[in-house]
Amino acid sequence: MSERAATAKALDVPRVKDPKKAALLRARYRAEARYRSYGVISLAISTAFLIALMSNIMMTAWPAFWSHYLVIDVPLKAESIDPENTRTQDVLRSADYMAVVRTALDEAIPGIEGRVARKQLREVLSSGAADDVRSLVLADPGLIGKTVKLPLLLSDDADLFMKGVGTRVERTATRGIANPSATAGEATILTSGDDFAPLLTEIKKKAAERAAALRQQADRFEVHSGQGAHDSVAQLRAEADELQKRYDSPDFEEVLDSSVPSVLIEINDGLVKAARITGRAVTGDVLIPLKSTDPAQAGAWRIVTYTTPESSRAVGDRKVAFLDRFANAGMIEKTFNWRFFSSGDSREPELAGIRGAIVGSVLTLFVTLGLCLPIGVMAAIYLEEFAPKNRFTDFIEININNLAAVPSIVFGLLGLAVFLNFFGLPRSAPLVGGLVLALLVLPTIIISARAALRAVPPSIREGALGIGASKQQAIFHHVLPLATPGIMTGSIIGMAHALGETAPLLMIGMVAFIVDVPKSLTEAATVLPVQIYLWSDLPEVAFKYKTAAAIVVLLVLLFLMNGAAIWLRRRFERRW
Repeated sequence: MSERAATAKALDVPRVKDPKKAALLRARYRAEARYRSYGVISLAISTAFLIALMSNIMMTAWPAFWSHYLVIDVPLKAESIDPENTRTQDVLRSADYMAVVRTALDEAIPGIEGRVARKQLREVLSSGAADDVRSLVLADPGLIGKTVKLPLLLSDDADLFMKGVGTRVERTATRGIANPSATAGEATILTSGDDFAPLLTEIKKKAAERAAALRQQADRFEVHSGQGAHDSVAQLRAEADELQKRYDSPDFEEVLDSSVPSVLIEINDGLVKAARITGRAVTGDVLIPLKSTDPAQAGAWRIVTYTTPESSRAVGDRKVAFLDRFANAGMIEKTFNWRFFSSGDSREPELAGIRGAIVGSVLTLFVTLGLCLPIGVMAAIYLEEFAPKNRFTDFIEININNLAAVPSIVFGLLGLAVFLNFFGLPRSAPLVGGLVLALLVLPTIIISARAALRAVPPSIREGALGIGASKQQAIFHHVLPLATPGIMTGSIIGMAHALGETAPLLMIGMVAFIVDVPKSLTEAATVLPVQIYLWSDLPEVAFKYKTAAAIVVLLVLLFLMNGAAIWLRRRFERRW
């Protein structure tokens, strides 16, 4: 039986004869039970919010850790790369590899005609695909003259479509025999059955719903606006009548625009986008050329629907058709996005990475730790062990405690005024960022180091002094080693605090767009929190996922640093 249960049994309410005491005991037990329930409820609510937050971040970040490649045969022709057969690095590096990639794309889907169609086909790939081919040729010039199957990086919009962000593609089986009128340009497809009737019925149903909504809107205008809105009411009613006429006429041809789901016909290895539809025929533009117009070769043809209207997505119908064709042919490959960790920032979302931000964070924290750790520990030793107790030292201690609570942006303003404007140090450099963060973290390290020194029992000092050691020897040979775990814990927590800071670094110019990875303390750089801030403000949808992925990386680093602090405290902690 636990001690609490034994106490409760010893104070059993029914055994108390005095009614007032029994009532007091019952009230006390009820209050204790309520207090426990409040604690459990608070803990449950906090845990639920934390799980919801982390789940949302992870679900948003997950697509950014994967990327899609188009695997096609790329002819590395010598006349395109090195026509003079020099095989020098300068010639190979300056070759037009984008033309090589375009040739490979044209061979992957032959028959694409027209400047617009070819441009949309080329937009499927990222601008970095040519750079990947260049790197491969520079690494192995012997590939020139061969046709190599290579994975080429997709663009950000195409990559998001493959991740299910663009639109859902639905395919409907058909019964009748289809007869296409042309293999390219504008084509009409006639069917022996009413295969398009369900689509036509759905379109007319939506037209009727729209007509009813317009009539209700016209009625509200007429009631509330009076005669002044006569023209608007008449226009709404006319539009509603036109929509109702389309619904009432079963043979009325419907026109499909970019505001409705796209309807395409997959036939003879080609694709036709419907612009006009009846129960037995569709007329539209050929997106992917058909092999033949012979109905006998049509075989099993299908109706393909892109459920999201073209006006509501970044990837157009033609580009979706190309990607869908590549995916059905097994030419799309999904791999882990190592580029996210190995490359610097970029204006193209699919090429952007966090390597530059991580290196900048490491260099900045190196400067921060190199300055604030020795200065903070020495200041703590002096204040705790050597400084006299007077008004001056009390004033210093009060100001150190106050500095620990000063908003971080104040330190950024200080760094801007002193390090940049007065001393003229390079803007956006890890050196300046480290100096600013050192000022920010220094009070925390001093306070934690003093607490660690104070936790060492006085008997350690007295024993060292009793055997003839000087005060300095007692502090540095006995007290400081025993306080080291606490000092290390406070320092790691301070570094974790510095790693997550953004405001002071924005004030000293570390918000610049940095592509190259910094190699020294004076080169322009950025840090992980600032990189997250920059990506969150960009309009491309893909950067939203990159932002969440960078947040996950930052949280992992913070968890590792705080976990290291907890491990060090438990590993080297001594109980006196």
